[in-house]
Amino acid sequence: MTDLIKLPHRLDDGHTCRAIIETPRGHRSKFDYDPESGLFELAGVLPAGMAFPLSFGFIPGTKAEDGDPIDILVLSDEDLPVGCLVTVRLLGVIEAEQTEGGATCRNDRLIGKVAKSHSYRDVESLTALGTAFTDDLALFFETYLYPLAIE
Repeated sequence: MTDLIKLPHRLDDGHTCRAIIETPRGHRSKFDYDPESGLFELAGVLPAGMAFPLSFGFIPGTKAEDGDPIDILVLSDEDLPVGCLVTVRLLGVIEAEQTEGGATCRNDRLIGKVAKSHSYRDVESLTALGTAFTDDLALFFETYLYPLAIE
């Protein structure tokens, strides 16, 4: 079985990378990839009325400061299912810090679009999406950081 975290993240063209989707946009359930089993495990559920605004996943073959692969949010024409491998073009980053157990570390979220997107084909940077879009994303992450109901 292939460990998805160890897949190469770069492609030959230099403008794109690969991402693995853990949580589809519009869903309340947050899934995490478990490399030991090769499956996606339910990590928690957002409160009623909250949902992921974009598909959420990670870039394989990378390691962020928190020890996990680098996080990515993906703009797509349609919902991307859990476990989907998708080629993305990077658009920007939300710089963030995360505090757990009294320790604070960087936990940025990259933002990309599906490389072969129809709806977002003319989008080359986050600024093209407008400040309302980026403000909403920032607000989601301000309220998202740890309202997950984990039982």
